Amino acid sequence: MSESHQQPALARCPGCEEPPASGDLFCGACGYDLSAVPARPDDRPTMAITVPPAAPPAPAVPPVPPPAPDAPAPPVAAVQWPAASETDSSDVPVPVHRATDLPGTDPGGEPLPASPPVRHDDRAVKGGPAAAEPAAVPVESVEPSDHSGDFALPAPDPRTAEPAPAPAAGTKVCVACRSGRVDPDGYCENCGHAQPRERDHMEQELGSVAAVSDRGLRHHRNEDSFAISSTALPDGSPAVVAIVCDGVSSASRPDEASAAAAVAANEALLESLPRGTHPQQAMHEAIVAASEAVNALAQDPPGSAEHEAHRHQNAPACTLVGAVMAGGLLVVGWVGDSRVYWVPDDRTGPPARLTEDDSWAAQMVAAGLMNEAEAYADERAHAITGWLGADSYELEPHTASFKPDRPGLVVVCTDGLWNYAESAEEMAAAVPPEAHRRPLHGAQVLVGHALDGGGHDNVTVALLPFAVEPQGAGSACITV
Repeated sequence: MSESHQQPALARCPGCEEPPASGDLFCGACGYDLSAVPARPDDRPTMAITVPPAAPPAPAVPPVPPPAPDAPAPPVAAVQWPAASETDSSDVPVPVHRATDLPGTDPGGEPLPASPPVRHDDRAVKGGPAAAEPAAVPVESVEPSDHSGDFALPAPDPRTAEPAPAPAAGTKVCVACRSGRVDPDGYCENCGHAQPRERDHMEQELGSVAAVSDRGLRHHRNEDSFAISSTALPDGSPAVVAIVCDGVSSASRPDEASAAAAVAANEALLESLPRGTHPQQAMHEAIVAASEAVNALAQDPPGSAEHEAHRHQNAPACTLVGAVMAGGLLVVGWVGDSRVYWVPDDRTGPPARLTEDDSWAAQMVAAGLMNEAEAYADERAHAITGWLGADSYELEPHTASFKPDRPGLVVVCTDGLWNYAESAEEMAAAVPPEAHRRPLHGAQVLVGHALDGGGHDNVTVALLPFAVEPQGAGSACITV
């Protein structure tokens, strides 16, 4: 293998002072003929490194223009320039010239635009025009440029930039970016963030009655709904109403069904009770009105397409349970497996469950085929046999009237709660002792009890304190 002896590489080009690449015969920057440069001597004696005495820095020497290719390289001689005097012969300060005093060009060869020099601090000349201007705003974002050597453009001046338009009145603003408008589907048009649904957690307190509903920990939406209200009977005595509905998840639009049923039942009671209708009859009529409201959801709107007719095969459905306190009576009504419990203020008295489920397990127990423990341990236990909806069996509203002889608390809830406190004793143990004085707090505690237990379903509970004068011992008696 033959070897090619190359000329030793130069540290810098004699013409432009740029370092050439190893083996180049011509400078890549200015074209200087590097072959005309005499080779460095092999003798390179070791030089001792000493620290020179401190001296003022010497001004930079302009580079020597490259000679003609045929001309020999001129010898390089070190020139010792004397230190410049700070004053002239008349003791007048010598003017200082800055780089910005001379015209320049950008990387493309175009002249630079005339602009005042940029200061890199926040100082201003006293009395000058900059004294009245506030400090420059730091640049937060830079637009990309076409040339890598271009300077970054400054951010718009907030004093002259147009302010962002304020959202129109009534427009829902995103909870994440606080600026984007929320579309009808519940997503921000600016950042795309999904907004929390209003029904995911609802709380309401009205006088002595309160209700709380929560989505739970497993469901993607809250399919429960409730309505609480108060009115007056013809004699002026108060009447308190609580309605709780649970949408059937296997049906279509269960959240709409529960909301429609709760609203319809509540409005029916507020209309009939002031007219003097007996509370138990008013409750029966309210359940029928709720059923009609849920049935209406299955009807196709005018002009709907034929391909939407299959919606009848899976009509919206829900359960309902309600309680009315009026005239010293406690009236309950239900269809489905939501429940009403009675918890006396004096915990030495026995609690009670005031409703019977429309469910497979309840039917097995009522028929004597299973005991309660066996029935509710079966996987079919919570299959409901009664509900509100267009495809339900013949509607059979259940109502019952009670006349408690002692003060207590009425607990109206869905199975999302009683699954974690099934028996009356377990429910009474979960109810905080001060719930009759603080019903909203008590409802919050009960919802928390279900969430701590796993929160597998939507959870809704309403609490109605029932106040009566003590009339001796005994449990609540039923008046048919």
